[in-house]
Amino acid sequence: MSTLDKIKAPIRDEMSGFEPFFRQQLKTKIPLLSIITNYIIRRKGKQMRPMLVFLTAKLHGNINDSTFMAATLIELLHSATLIHDDVVDETYQRRGIFSINALWKSKIAVLVGDFFLSKGLLIALDNDQIGTLKIVSNAVKEMSEGELLQIEKSRKLDITEEVYFDIIKKKTATLITACTKAGAYSVNATEEQIENMKVFGENLGIAFQIRDDLFDYESGTLIGKPTGNDIKEKKMTLPLIYALRNSTSSEKRKILNLIRRHNKNDKKIKEIVQFVKDKGGIEYTENIMTDYSDKAINILNKYPDSEVKESLKELVKYTINRKK
Repeated sequence: MSTLDKIKAPIRDEMSGFEPFFRQQLKTKIPLLSIITNYIIRRKGKQMRPMLVFLTAKLHGNINDSTFMAATLIELLHSATLIHDDVVDETYQRRGIFSINALWKSKIAVLVGDFFLSKGLLIALDNDQIGTLKIVSNAVKEMSEGELLQIEKSRKLDITEEVYFDIIKKKTATLITACTKAGAYSVNATEEQIENMKVFGENLGIAFQIRDDLFDYESGTLIGKPTGNDIKEKKMTLPLIYALRNSTSSEKRKILNLIRRHNKNDKKIKEIVQFVKDKGGIEYTENIMTDYSDKAINILNKYPDSEVKESLKELVKYTINRKK
């Protein structure tokens, strides 16, 4: 049994029931749209988001229809943002799988993203899920702000550690926080419990993104994006920010010039990666990641022992130890 299968064990039945439930929400009489939605469902990946919704719901009560609606709403709105992101970034693969715009062109991809967005809104309204809609809509707003902030800063190459954490909280942690909050909210958890899940989700989300950023400095083919990809896109992540902060003025000028002018040159990217390693950027970032994962586990330690609690703890450990 894989680590993820062990984590899913307390919610195995709910996860099995989620795909047909989700598929039912996407039914359409338009053949082209059916083909595309089937393609999206088939490439569902690890299903981390619904897993988090169901686990945090079960930590606080009994999973119900509202929980399934919450997981569906998050999947729909998040899928819409990913489809639109791929169009904007002209990305043709995501984690080794062809994007919608790669297979069906940008116009169709944008319309499919709009369809997912509108379906999410309609499901929430038709089923009186206003509270969950508010949680998820706020996450989408924060994600957009984070993306725009990163674009602005990547142009100037002046991201500080403080700004970096602001970006990843908005871009990544906010969605994971929406999952954990929505899960608790769906089973009528108390305000204190929902706040606990907000803090848990934020710390887990930050640790998750830091692990993602570390992949950029690792060699191998297991990961979904090529080594040095962030540098190619002029995205300054924590290992690089730390290395630059602990370098001389001349070293800093040299590295920033390489990023500005030679960010597509594999040889120069290797030079930047080596610079980060030599300056201790990897070790520093790993320590920060561990701190955030520990904070997430400390929130879970407030709860009585249970199979669900152990699964969530294992999910935190999996997040920082995963290879892709």
